[in-house]
Amino acid sequence: MHTIGKLAQFAEVTTDTVRYYEKEGLLLSVKKTDAGYRLYDEDSVRRLRFIRQAQKSGFSLTEIRELLALKNSDAACCSDVRSVAIEKKLQLEHKIRALQVMSRALTELVTICDDESKPLDECPILAALETSMIKKMK
Repeated sequence: MHTIGKLAQFAEVTTDTVRYYEKEGLLLSVKKTDAGYRLYDEDSVRRLRFIRQAQKSGFSLTEIRELLALKNSDAACCSDVRSVAIEKKLQLEHKIRALQVMSRALTELVTICDDESKPLDECPILAALETSMIKKMK
C-alpha cells in the first residue's frame, strides 16, 4: 500500500493531480488509515500511469474515462478501444491542419511587416487583420 505522496512520486505527478483525478472519479483510494491518510495499491499505480500516458497521447480526461470504462467492461473488445483511438487520431490530424493554416497566415502577416519603426496606426499587421475582419463582416 502506498500513500498519496508515494503514488504521485511513482507516476511523476503532484499530489494535487492525484486528488483531482480522485475528484473526477478516474482514480480511487483503496482505503484510509486510522489517521485518515489515503492508501493506494499497485492497481492504483498502474491506473495512474495509464491516465498519464493516455494524456500524453492526446486523450482528454473525458476520453480517458471512456477508455477506462471500456477496459472494465466485459462487453467491450479491442475494436471498441481502437475506434476511440482512431477518432482521437482524426481529431488531432484536423487540429494539426488548422494549426498549419494559422501558422501560414501568421507567416504572411510577419512578412508584410518590413518596417518595425512604423507607428501603430501604420502597422501593416494590424491593418491586414482589421481589413480581414471588415471583409468577413460584409
